[in-house]
Amino acid sequence: MGRCDLRPDYIFESSWEVCNKVGGIYTVLSTRAKTLQEMMKDRIIFIGPDFGGDAQAAYFAEDASLFAAWRETAAAEGIGVRVGRWNVPGQPVTILVDFKPYFPKKNDIYTWLWEHYQVDSLHAYGDYDEASMFSYAAAKVVESFYKHCLCEADRVVYHGNEWMTGLGLLYINNKLPQVATIFTTHATSIGRSIAGNMKPLYDYLFAYNGDQMAGELNMQSKHSIEKQTAWHVDCFTTVSDITANECRELLDKPVDVVLPNGFDNSFVPTPSTFARKRKKARQRLLAVAGALLGEHLGDDTLIVSTSGRYEFRNKGVDVYIEAMNRLLRDKCLTKKVVAFIEVPGWVGEPRKDLQQRLASGQEYDTPLEVPLVTHWLHEMSHDRVLDMLKYYDMHNRREDNVKVIFLPCYLDGNDGILNMTYYDIVLGNDLCIYPSYYEPWGYTPLEAIAFKVPCITTDLSGFGLWANSQKGAYSELIDGVKVIHRTDYNYSEVADCIKDTVAEFSNFTDAQVRKARSNADALSKKALWSEFIKYYLEAYAIALEKAEERKHK
Repeated sequence: MGRCDLRPDYIFESSWEVCNKVGGIYTVLSTRAKTLQEMMKDRIIFIGPDFGGDAQAAYFAEDASLFAAWRETAAAEGIGVRVGRWNVPGQPVTILVDFKPYFPKKNDIYTWLWEHYQVDSLHAYGDYDEASMFSYAAAKVVESFYKHCLCEADRVVYHGNEWMTGLGLLYINNKLPQVATIFTTHATSIGRSIAGNMKPLYDYLFAYNGDQMAGELNMQSKHSIEKQTAWHVDCFTTVSDITANECRELLDKPVDVVLPNGFDNSFVPTPSTFARKRKKARQRLLAVAGALLGEHLGDDTLIVSTSGRYEFRNKGVDVYIEAMNRLLRDKCLTKKVVAFIEVPGWVGEPRKDLQQRLASGQEYDTPLEVPLVTHWLHEMSHDRVLDMLKYYDMHNRREDNVKVIFLPCYLDGNDGILNMTYYDIVLGNDLCIYPSYYEPWGYTPLEAIAFKVPCITTDLSGFGLWANSQKGAYSELIDGVKVIHRTDYNYSEVADCIKDTVAEFSNFTDAQVRKARSNADALSKKALWSEFIKYYLEAYAIALEKAEERKHK
């Protein structure tokens, strides 16, 4: 049997973000589920953490009829699970496992881990214990299900995402060698830490020793579990060429396959409703900005935004603000710009004064106090976005052609100000800007172009490199994505390039805008899961081939 014929009969995939919306990995798994479900119909089983109560009610629908006999067996073995379906396209079978009972045994588990795999858990702190106990519990689920519901003829894959699933992958490697294991690191813990600690990552990557840096940055335990997992699984993968380079240098292990993050566009509005939804989003964004700033903003206002996790340097929030500050004095800018920063901060409550203005439906000609932010923060004087705006004396004065507004909350439709979800808002932008310094893939720009919004990103993001690869050269704004060359040291040039690109866009003709939007849409279609799932099939085959070899030894 050739490798390409090796297909799994069952796939178990675990992640801390199954039915738990924390970051980009949730999007990876939840959008890929539909494609896998079509291939594997209820033989792709996701495993996530169970937080009990109604904490995950929006994402998970329990179904008592699924695996009822096994569930009783698992309970008798001391494994507490809820079985049901994940409320995402494809409705895949999902098992949520209670990991709390394993905390009293954690020292014994860590001792076993050290004795068998030399993983250093002595320096653990923060989320290491919680993630490790979940990982162990997930592996116990796979072990129990395999023993009671499957047989040796079944080809089974266990796929773990991020260092948080490492302990479980090593457990399966040891206890169930007939199960093929795949590990995907979406970003190395030590690489993210180097970048987040203001150290130059890229120019010195060849010279960094991952183990040494883990000691210096107090990351020994996370780095240790990640490295040992990478070395012991059947197939080690990551999400982009840029992170593959990082894995080779910092984990001393090349990846077997790169698994780029695809997209499911089933929630992008159909052409018949798209224009209406875009108009509604623009009206809402301009109404919120107008009420905050106390001025009328016409529909020819350019709406730009950045969004993502609050990683001030890694996500390029700093260089975005820098670019907007320089744009204030740019003579080529021909339109007013409202630049949103949609990054969840330590949010307190929605502003009552802004809510009152929005409820009145009137137009106002005086700004509110602090016309920079839509929600009060718990520590206004210690917020990096507000600090940088203050440092540059950016206070959204009436004469300023560029206004910057901080939306420091999750756009879940219930934030108290916009009251629309991120996907309902993003299509209202004219341009999205993601000038990342550290971005293994980059879902935000991919989501933007799926909603026909041209965007700016950098070649330090996996997505930016992919966009360039599709063109065979540096992608420009008219292509749908402007990819800026970024290094450890050219922050100022990047800010200038963003400023120039926004000014250039303000001068686009209607035909040029239509072309950029159409090209953005076309490019997003090349990143659908239907295009990218082939890389996963390759990873499954590599892992299964190694498991088959073990069976015949």
